Amino acid sequence: MITGYCADGTTVVLASAEPPEKLRPDIIWLDLFEPSKAEDLMMEKLLGISIPTRDDLKDIEPSSRLYVEDDAVFMTASLVFRSETEVPGLTDVGFILSGGRLVTIRYAEPRSFTLFKTSMHRFPGGCRDGAVVLTRLLETIADRTAEILEQAVTKIDDLSIDVFSDKAAGKRRPPHYLEARLRDVAGHHRLVAKTRDSLASLSRLLTFVYTVPVVQEDKDTRELCRSISRDIQSLSEHASFISGNITFLLDASLGLINVEQNAIIKIFSIASVVLLPPTLVASVYGMNFRVMPELEWQLGYPWALAAMVVSAVIPFFFFRWKGWL
Repeated sequence: MITGYCADGTTVVLASAEPPEKLRPDIIWLDLFEPSKAEDLMMEKLLGISIPTRDDLKDIEPSSRLYVEDDAVFMTASLVFRSETEVPGLTDVGFILSGGRLVTIRYAEPRSFTLFKTSMHRFPGGCRDGAVVLTRLLETIADRTAEILEQAVTKIDDLSIDVFSDKAAGKRRPPHYLEARLRDVAGHHRLVAKTRDSLASLSRLLTFVYTVPVVQEDKDTRELCRSISRDIQSLSEHASFISGNITFLLDASLGLINVEQNAIIKIFSIASVVLLPPTLVASVYGMNFRVMPELEWQLGYPWALAAMVVSAVIPFFFFRWKGWL
């Protein structure tokens, strides 16, 4: 689907079934969402430029993601989407500045695009041309990325409270509780890692955008681009800090799992040591020698039981005295 946005707020839907002969001059942004081959050909004819395909957007070579061709500026950035789900991902979005217009090519729906569409006409001074639309869109993307990191911090703090919660109330954690928290940690790590990759991509794109002549000619656009670049740098540092916290939480969870496993092994070890003396007493009186005076005792059976109980109680209280239990 191809949607055109005009400076006065008008929205135009372009269909390949009825292609226009030429674009309206007041269209400043063309958004290509999952364009078909026919729609790509229509836009190439109307704009006179080559529209990158999905495979072109996936190219990781810098020369294929940031370049100028026939007075058109081609840029590609990786944006986070599905951040609210358990499987966040990155989608490659193409940005083209050509003829005073911005053209975007995308095959996913990052929330930043939805937010920008609803607020693009509220910006001070409006969106006069494609360069202004691009910088304002990048500003919205940076704000959305900051929101994603803030949500991640909140969830990680809640997870940290769950992992280090006080068990003084006497309630033991259910089986595999910490293992489930490890899966949560892995999910948060994936989201932050994707966000860091997106920020690195945006940082390269903004460095390139700042050198574009149409951006350099407009003071307000140039200053906004510089401000966004500083924000991206700050967000990258913040993402690194969050990643360090996640690493600590992962190590702490693994350490707690080892502590609980060691506590279980300790119980079995102490139990085996406590039961070892009674087993020895029972083994002695279970031997079938012909001459064993105790076999003739009238109180031999209760004596043996008492000896086994005493031999078990003494190690138990010894361990309690040492603080091993």
